[in-house]
Amino acid sequence: MMWSESLLAYHFGPGHPMDPRRLELTVCLAEELGLLEHLDVRAPRLATDAELELVHDPALLAAVRRAGATGEPQPGFGLGDSDTPVFPGMFDAAARVAGAAAEAAGLLASGQARRAFSPAGGMHHAVASSAAGFCVFNDLAVAIALLRAHGPVVYVDLDVHHGDGVQQIFESDDRVTTISVHQHPRSIFPHTGYPTETGSGAGRGHSVNLALPEDVTDAGWLRGLDAVVEPVLREVRPFALVTQHGCDTHAADPLGGLAISVEAQREAARMLAGLADAHASGRWLAVGGGGYDLTVVPRVWTHVAAVVAGVGLDPATPTPEAWRQRARALTGQPAPETMGDGVTVRWRPFHAGHDPADAVDRAIMATRNAAFPCLGLDPLTA
Repeated sequence: MMWSESLLAYHFGPGHPMDPRRLELTVCLAEELGLLEHLDVRAPRLATDAELELVHDPALLAAVRRAGATGEPQPGFGLGDSDTPVFPGMFDAAARVAGAAAEAAGLLASGQARRAFSPAGGMHHAVASSAAGFCVFNDLAVAIALLRAHGPVVYVDLDVHHGDGVQQIFESDDRVTTISVHQHPRSIFPHTGYPTETGSGAGRGHSVNLALPEDVTDAGWLRGLDAVVEPVLREVRPFALVTQHGCDTHAADPLGGLAISVEAQREAARMLAGLADAHASGRWLAVGGGGYDLTVVPRVWTHVAAVVAGVGLDPATPTPEAWRQRARALTGQPAPETMGDGVTVRWRPFHAGHDPADAVDRAIMATRNAAFPCLGLDPLTA
């Protein structure tokens, strides 16, 4: 696991949703549950300019340096608005987040690790020339670019918001397949991620977007994930799987519009781990992402850490009292008493049959019809 307290420096200031306390509470919870004993915790380095320039324009790097040194907005580069305000030391803070993902990718590529987790990452909105939506540099794209040198990469984005930056950076590259499962773009930022967005040029079919209705439940969310991810991984058989575990899909999240439980998000991590084992030789890089409720994020990402570590962690497990006290002290709010929401997750795989009258199944078929033929997959039978 890539972690040090230096990652808390990625901080847009008081009142901003991207609150570093969510990371502090995640690591505290994992430690109190004994998970860190099962993980190789490594302090991340700064990404090099050469690594950042694999996916970003040099002009953006220069703008981030200026912003962090002078405090002046760089509006042509997405720096200084309410989403991505300027803060001192911005370049090093963002480069360290990217460096965590880059180092994790290197561990997978060299065979030093089969799985890795970077909870501070997931900055999926940054594009080649601009920061956007709380994201200065796109750590995911940096990691994918490094892994791509060794073979195809499949990227799966679970955030409530479309993974637009990663898609845009690789949309014409047939070595990278991006899959985003998100709330329908008609009702949420960045208002992209329609099924018809399938990539361009050589990358046609390698952008896969599942836009789910706002009233989707755990069962429909997991069904959709299974319906689009498993066939693509089976067909592409990538060198590595990279996944973003934004948990702003949760009902308590202040920025999302879905109501996906902690239990379902744990099940998604377990599903993706199994798919990496089956189709990517076990190479799996998981990162954090969105998620802005300070008691939801630590539980979801601690479950992800447990899956990465191969440790069973029941959602009914009580949260440690020491963590509850820390959470109350940092947030001023009561802390959850268990690692889940107290729900039972049941879902039916898509290959068991679909219902054309069901809104989730219609969304699934829209995605499969748009992207699957370009990948050589039959939308009905894949």
